[in-house]
Amino acid sequence: MGAAVSVGCQSLAGGSSDSLYDISLAQWSLNRQFFGGKLNALDFAKVTKEDFGLNAIEYVNQFFKDKANDEAYLGQLKSRAADHGVKSLLIMVDGEGSLGHGDTAERNKAVQNHHKWANAAEFLGCHSIRVNAATTGNGSFKEKQKLAADGLRSLSEYGAELGLNVIVENHGGLSSNGAWLAGVMKIVNLSNCGTLPDFGNFNVGDGKWYDRYQGVTELMPFAKAVSAKSHEFDENGDEVRTDYRRMMGIVLAAGYHGYVGIEYEGSKVDAYTGIRKTKQLLETVRDELS
Repeated sequence: MGAAVSVGCQSLAGGSSDSLYDISLAQWSLNRQFFGGKLNALDFAKVTKEDFGLNAIEYVNQFFKDKANDEAYLGQLKSRAADHGVKSLLIMVDGEGSLGHGDTAERNKAVQNHHKWANAAEFLGCHSIRVNAATTGNGSFKEKQKLAADGLRSLSEYGAELGLNVIVENHGGLSSNGAWLAGVMKIVNLSNCGTLPDFGNFNVGDGKWYDRYQGVTELMPFAKAVSAKSHEFDENGDEVRTDYRRMMGIVLAAGYHGYVGIEYEGSKVDAYTGIRKTKQLLETVRDELS
């Protein structure tokens, strides 16, 4: 079974008790390597531990899209993580339909499509699946909140049977509006339905950006994971788009002491260097705030 469902922003999946927060690696950081065939998805845990010295991982379903029901494959993922002393925290799920679809049948289909990934996450020992609160149609702000909440509530009820959380990332469109997504969480009002605030994903469309610090502040009361997005670093090792000291202050002020996942998406340095720079920055900030 998956880890026990947690309420609010309490630590998920056993962060170190003597640390303000622990650091994990999101598989998307190495997306070019996985998509390009330079890395095998089965080696994610090995690479995370041996190349970066980290002991917790966040899977992305796109790298083993056809394996959700393949217990032999999932068994290999699980055993390799165990062999390297690496915890499997969550699976980021994309491409399974709109949980806030305006058509009831399509919305229910999307919920059903996610069930297999919830099952896979439970098998791997994850605490959550990360999903998208995508909506369709021309409904109002509040109407779309209700549609997203309906799909999320249904999926979360299924997740609860597995001891699993369903968490939503700010990931474009209305979901990148912190107030909108926080409102969705309040409508769902289930202890195992929460958020995964991402430091950078606040593009609400039409060239407009939601304030990232306001957005993370609004999403943190419901957070069960945190994504430290990074793109580029200055000569001091600081991320140029996000003030990590300010952002981690917001995260900690919400009472969150779980894993913070590295998600490097830059192009100025290679993925391995970007991951190491993000890790170093998170460690430096943790030392300063401790």
